[in-house]
Amino acid sequence: MDKKLFYGALCLLVIGMVMVYSSSSVMAQSRHGSQIYFLQRQLMWLIIALVAGWVVAKADLKKYSAYSVPLIFLTLIMLALVFIMPARNGSHRWLFLGPFSIQPSEIFKLVVIYYLAFSLSQKKRNIEHWRQVVFPYAPLIGSGIILIILEPGLGSALTTALTALTILFLAGVRVRHLAILIVPLAGLASFMVFVLGYKKARVIDYLSAVENPLTGSYQVKQAALTLGAGNIFGVGLGNGRQKLFFLPYPHTDFIFASIGEELGFVGLLVILSLFAFILFRGIKIALFQPDKFGYLLAMGVTLTLMIAILINIGVVTSLLPTTGIPLPFLSYGGSALVVSVVSVAVLLNLSQRKGMIAR
Repeated sequence: MDKKLFYGALCLLVIGMVMVYSSSSVMAQSRHGSQIYFLQRQLMWLIIALVAGWVVAKADLKKYSAYSVPLIFLTLIMLALVFIMPARNGSHRWLFLGPFSIQPSEIFKLVVIYYLAFSLSQKKRNIEHWRQVVFPYAPLIGSGIILIILEPGLGSALTTALTALTILFLAGVRVRHLAILIVPLAGLASFMVFVLGYKKARVIDYLSAVENPLTGSYQVKQAALTLGAGNIFGVGLGNGRQKLFFLPYPHTDFIFASIGEELGFVGLLVILSLFAFILFRGIKIALFQPDKFGYLLAMGVTLTLMIAILINIGVVTSLLPTTGIPLPFLSYGGSALVVSVVSVAVLLNLSQRKGMIAR
């Protein structure tokens, strides 16, 4: 397998565990009576993620790709079931199964990639015709995106839509046919934000923060202050002050800011370098695939990681409106961690295929 990719991802996972503990220990002690509460749960999910990743890395992904069709219907059912679950922070994003909580929107992103790689690589699929592009992709993927928006989860919906559209483009779908999918999505998003008021406050705060982050929302202000406090070399691991109930979600959506405060600009450069390396290896694996299925699957999982990274860091640095997208490998959260590890496992699997020469 691609050992360079393996070790790069492993480094991020180790850094993530350290920073989850450092950024959450005070909150964990206050809310749950134990400084290692969040770390213990993240370690539990890491074990699950590594087992799932090992299975995926060993499986014949092309052989089982036909099961992506029933799998996408299963994830749609899971997305619908979240609405009968208790709300958390005003959102219906999780399925609660005893002590576990699963976020189906994270799983849906990965299943969509697997399904598109399978479907678009079939010789009978004539993507030159617009009907072959609109059906069945628009009803299936569109239904999932709408359910995610209603949770609400605009960030996850945006990531899924961008990934799906890019895969269709890479498969050879004409731009004018993609417009049939893009225009309704853009119109729906604009209607919901500017007419129905969905997330309108966040958009207004974002426009204000573009000029000066300290005039944005509370989250934007605290993220800017947290990043600025780190300077070049940081205040030291474990010595961050913004995690003392100033910065919201210091171990989840804003962990990049927590890293910036404690490890400084140098620490952030290390994180960004590791991200860039993983994305580079993913693209290289995709380019050397012996068939269309492998190419689309490798590009798809690489793209979804890249989009999530860009959106999360864009939010923390006030370049994008606030959304609930976790930072791959680093943010606290079981579903996101499992999907990140499985995504790398897919790339490791594809790097071992016959005819694969990228090393």
